[in-house]
Amino acid sequence: MISKGIRELCAEAEAEIETLSVDDAMALLEDPQVQFVDIRDVRELWREGTIPGSLHSPRGMLEFWVDPASPYHKDVFANGKKFVFFCAGGLRSALATQTVQRMGLEPVAHIAGGFGAWKESGGPVEERPQKPPG
Repeated sequence: MISKGIRELCAEAEAEIETLSVDDAMALLEDPQVQFVDIRDVRELWREGTIPGSLHSPRGMLEFWVDPASPYHKDVFANGKKFVFFCAGGLRSALATQTVQRMGLEPVAHIAGGFGAWKESGGPVEERPQKPPG
């Protein structure tokens, strides 16, 4: 039996991180000092699209891409921008934001309600078609 469920973990994360409403996130879309980061599985991007200009960083690789000592590090995470993370509904991104904040990445935030809330509010969507193999 587990002692703490996902709801409790997400509530703890929300207490530590900055959570943006969709309206607040939309206001940052054109800001050159903000990088949106989509942590969903690539199949979700292919199926539903994403926020225009967002970086795809699969949740399973996020810590490795953020850490400059990792062989998988991505320079984009060392550019000094504000990172706004999102997933489908805001749970995975709350945990991801908490983790990278604890790693020392700043400033960071996530979108309440995730990509689902973004789409529901009429936010722009960019298609990410599946790339052919090879």
